[in-house]
Amino acid sequence: MLTLLAFVAALALLIAVHEWGHYRMALACGVKVLRFSIGFGPVVLRRQGRSGTEFTLCLLPLGGYVRMLDEREAEVKAPERHLAFNNQPLRARAAIVAAGPLANLGLAVLLYAAVSWIGLPQARAVLSEPAAGTLAAQAGLRSGQWVQRLSLDGEPEQEVESFEQLRWALTEAALSGQDLTLWAGSAPQSATDEYRLPLSVLRPADADAELLARIGIVAPWSAPVLGELLEQGAAARAGLRAGDLVLSVDGQVVHDAQQLRQLIRTGLDRQGNGLVQAWVLERQGNRLELTVRPEPQGEGEQRVGRIGAFVGAPPEMVTLQEDFLGGLLQGLRRTGEVAGLSLGMMGRMVLGQASLDNLSGPLSIAEYAGKSASLGGVAYLSFLALVSVSLGVLNLLPLPVLDGGHLLYYLIEGVTGRPIPDPWLERLQRAGMAILLALMSVAVFNDIARLLG
Repeated sequence: MLTLLAFVAALALLIAVHEWGHYRMALACGVKVLRFSIGFGPVVLRRQGRSGTEFTLCLLPLGGYVRMLDEREAEVKAPERHLAFNNQPLRARAAIVAAGPLANLGLAVLLYAAVSWIGLPQARAVLSEPAAGTLAAQAGLRSGQWVQRLSLDGEPEQEVESFEQLRWALTEAALSGQDLTLWAGSAPQSATDEYRLPLSVLRPADADAELLARIGIVAPWSAPVLGELLEQGAAARAGLRAGDLVLSVDGQVVHDAQQLRQLIRTGLDRQGNGLVQAWVLERQGNRLELTVRPEPQGEGEQRVGRIGAFVGAPPEMVTLQEDFLGGLLQGLRRTGEVAGLSLGMMGRMVLGQASLDNLSGPLSIAEYAGKSASLGGVAYLSFLALVSVSLGVLNLLPLPVLDGGHLLYYLIEGVTGRPIPDPWLERLQRAGMAILLALMSVAVFNDIARLLG
């Protein structure tokens, strides 16, 4: 129920802000707005505004629209023709169309700023053991190192305040084909050793959900301690208990929880059956030796080992908080970063340089909405900001049926001095709708595949 409520609330808010942008700009440009609607289907609530606009809330909150006076849709009386959308100058029509996506981007700035003002607990930038063969392992990075500073090629050094900031910088550098230099050490005061990650060697097609795994920096450091166990899981059958500190697996010293998870995941033979592992652990000050056989889960290449236990103690956290001006600047910066990353990823998918598997649909959004809401208000605000940026960027794409497609029409009209003929507009709208439906189908398919996988 929480997932459904969080998803509906997010959708209603983001759609309302988008349509409010169109609505306010239309009024500012002297256009008469007939209806402001959130959702489709039967009307649940209806109210008449002072300006003559009818405000409605419909049963299915999966979209919205602002209906303006327009001679192309219905006959307009002579005294009101100057209030019709189609009779406005080009700059006014473009401003009205652009106002919706810009409202979403503006909302994202405020949401990210609010997160900065409230303060968001984040894990400190302390590294887990990178898997063998990854870029981080080849660079010499080790478990327990504190990352203090980083620098992209040719850019000034930045202080690293959290693991999330480090992860974002890694993603941004990899997608832009830049190498990254880190300064790390065994403690914050000694984080002076320089490590260079050649992220430019990664192919654009590597920009998927496994990107950080290829780099070797996946999760912040946490102790290899077992948490809650499933009653019938492999861990319980082996005699493991919550609170056990794992020291080694098959003679390999375990430095952190991420390394232990990896040893469990890969504890299968070539046929995909669980291998017997020799675990050495510490329990209440006593040293114990047990054998554990991970259970295979998944199919094909997705087959991994599981033990039916939560692995890892909570990482050390830090709360990052900004003053009023600093929060606004952080909101602007974060919105710009997310928008740039979204555009870059979309461009790579269009060029075939990144997989369409990265597309997410309503099922994934609903799942993330529920998870973020369960983590608290700040996490939910961060989720809303992310989706608001995505909605703003998506609507600015030059695709017919989207706001960006209409802006492209107006650009052509401004260059040629005449609007695109109606027959061509109809063809472009149909083509745009077909492309949009195809993308939505891929996104929903990806959602179902993730849920089943």
